[in-house]
Amino acid sequence: MITHKPNFFVFTGGGGTGKTTLIRHLQAAGELVVEENIRAVIREQAASGGRGLPWIDPQACCDLTTARDIADFDRLARETRRVFFDRGLMDMYGANGVSPSPTLREAIYARRYNAKVFVFPPWREIYGTDNERREDWSKMPAVFDQIVRTLPELGYTPVIVPRLSVGDRARWVLENVSQE
Repeated sequence: MITHKPNFFVFTGGGGTGKTTLIRHLQAAGELVVEENIRAVIREQAASGGRGLPWIDPQACCDLTTARDIADFDRLARETRRVFFDRGLMDMYGANGVSPSPTLREAIYARRYNAKVFVFPPWREIYGTDNERREDWSKMPAVFDQIVRTLPELGYTPVIVPRLSVGDRARWVLENVSQE
């Protein structure tokens, strides 16, 4: 069975592009949001000494994140308000060079977000690393290119988010979703 949720909007892009900052801004404005799962997986695996870290066992990290993404989608499946996701199931498709698992492939097919996926381009001026984001800036343009190529293969239309202030980005996104 396919569940299509045109009121579910995904933000994607490489690390350090402003997705989470915009999610938090929208949440403060009263929008329903879902936090990024891979960061929670990384925090929990690092704290417990687990192997499910992208730099130790990328497949395990992908599987743990996929399970959480499926759970979030299913938990909100009856929601009629718009929901903004800080990343979605499609973010694990080919992530860290890992071939998509059958579970991920089925989830991407059966759980459909809005066809428009907001892609945040690399932005050097705001990029930074931390304990959970270790990727070097030089990899971000390739990550962006891969996302823009992969989304149409998965049945989604990439919509590039312009580099604007957080408030202006929020207005731009809300204008785009109100056209749905």
